[in-house]
Amino acid sequence: MRLRILLFIFFSVWIALLVRVFNLAIESNSYYEKLSLNNTIKIEKIAPVRGEILDRNNKPIAINQLGFKIQLKPHLRSKRKIKEFQKEVDLLVHYFPELKKEKIIKNYKKKDSFYNHNFIDVVSFIPYKKMMPVYSLLNLRENIKIVSAPKRYYPYGHIGAHMIGYVARANRRDIGDDELLELIGHIGKTGLEKYYNTYLQGEAGYRKIKVNASNQEIEELSSKDPIENRKLKLTLDMELEKYIDKLFKKKSGAVVVMGVDGSILAASSYPNYDLNIFVNGMSYKMYNDLATNPEHPFTNKLVHGLYPPGSTIKTGLGLLYITTKLNEKWSVYCKSNFPMSGRIFRCWKKRGHGRTNVVKAIRESCDDYFYKGSVEIGNMAMSKALKRYGLGKKTGIDLPNEFIGVVPSREWKMRKYNRAWNIGETLNTAIGQGDFLVTPIQIAQFTALLATGKLPRPHFAKEIGSKEVKAEYEDVLTPKEKKKLPIIQKAMYQVCNSPHGTAHHYLSLDGMKIAGKTGTAQVIGIKQDIKKRKLEHELAYYKRSHAWFTTYGPYKNPQYIVLVMVEHGGHGGHAAGAIVSKIYKKLRELHYIK
Repeated sequence: MRLRILLFIFFSVWIALLVRVFNLAIESNSYYEKLSLNNTIKIEKIAPVRGEILDRNNKPIAINQLGFKIQLKPHLRSKRKIKEFQKEVDLLVHYFPELKKEKIIKNYKKKDSFYNHNFIDVVSFIPYKKMMPVYSLLNLRENIKIVSAPKRYYPYGHIGAHMIGYVARANRRDIGDDELLELIGHIGKTGLEKYYNTYLQGEAGYRKIKVNASNQEIEELSSKDPIENRKLKLTLDMELEKYIDKLFKKKSGAVVVMGVDGSILAASSYPNYDLNIFVNGMSYKMYNDLATNPEHPFTNKLVHGLYPPGSTIKTGLGLLYITTKLNEKWSVYCKSNFPMSGRIFRCWKKRGHGRTNVVKAIRESCDDYFYKGSVEIGNMAMSKALKRYGLGKKTGIDLPNEFIGVVPSREWKMRKYNRAWNIGETLNTAIGQGDFLVTPIQIAQFTALLATGKLPRPHFAKEIGSKEVKAEYEDVLTPKEKKKLPIIQKAMYQVCNSPHGTAHHYLSLDGMKIAGKTGTAQVIGIKQDIKKRKLEHELAYYKRSHAWFTTYGPYKNPQYIVLVMVEHGGHGGHAAGAIVSKIYKKLRELHYIK
């Protein structure tokens, strides 16, 4: 019996060994075959050249500046070759004095290893003009390799900076698992460069090569060219952008010139900055000066600036009033003071506007009309309509991280603050104050709705490759609102053309007729016990109201929206009227308006 057990154990062990040998010799063959293939076949990725950005007239906005990077042969730090290495570094510093020797050595050390047989990048970019006089001398040296390396360049510098955006070195968070980003090393960080980054950066090519055990190339097996140089053509006109930049000198705020179809002809946020400093690098002091500037030059105020809309939203509320519980004949008697819930709600005009209907209320911006109308309509109906008109939600513009703003309502306040709504907040909402916040692009889109009856999606892209970008609209008005929209348009016309209009005295258009609405958005509250208000110019700068003026023109055939918002500019018409006038004249000069 014992002998049988011993024999069983003996044969079991041998069978197990034979199975294992079979597995190693036969079954694992395919696995090790693949492993050996990976050791002999190497795939080298080829970085694509980033696509250029052009304006509507094919003027380059973002291009790739021709230049070169400098590489050094690996394994030069051995005792036998260290003098050779130092000689090459000294030579580079001699020809290019702006280079730092320590940085070249540091870059080299990062990549130099026994297994690396590829030349090592030590200088990322030398401009074409600087390289050409010494190109032949350097390229003939055995240890130095000169490789073409384009760098992003923005010919217009600071003009339209927030919209165009910039490219900068990709960090670890950007790269993540994206092999392409790891290869090209830079990414669109802001603006259109970021929004269209995937398209602009293209797709990598590759070389499949055979290497030996020391990782040295033996032969090329196959290759594929990268997909690159993808052009992005915009609706922007950089000549118009340059002109507007001069008009907005020493001012803070935002400007939008947009077709009624949503195509943006010009858009800027002020103050701005030179995009090239992010490509070339900047000093800590330069960055700190920009970051701590109270005018917030890093903020794209078109989509990230949140402001009370002031009287600019009275046009939309007027349309709501006359198409719901009220009608165009409904009027109020404005005495300048409206007592409600223990407070006095004042109209901007000290003596009041007298008997006022919807056209007069918009033309002369009577607060009392909108106070009393809001009591009749109620906050719920107001907030729903304003959101339907495009406020309190994204416009869909092709810029990253667009803000949605705030249209105050009972539900919003309860959700945010867990507090009940009061009637005074309804009255403040009716004149675009209180917690009401919008972005300039929302007001531009809102104005396009009032001009045409359609809500367009604002956009910068005109052509993506060979594909033309088509206009998109939302049909948001009710049949009754469409029918009565001409009443609001008439009122907006009178704002700009009637002697009593809030913008009339500030416009000079040489016969061109436009329509619009001014807005003066307070940034500080006025105490109830103050009988006499200070004039805007008497206030300290940061206590002055933001000045809005949003328009469309020509009046009978709306083609363009022109919106100007001047931070702490005071009265809308006074601060922005001259700028708006000059922009319309420039549109005519450039043959956009005939």
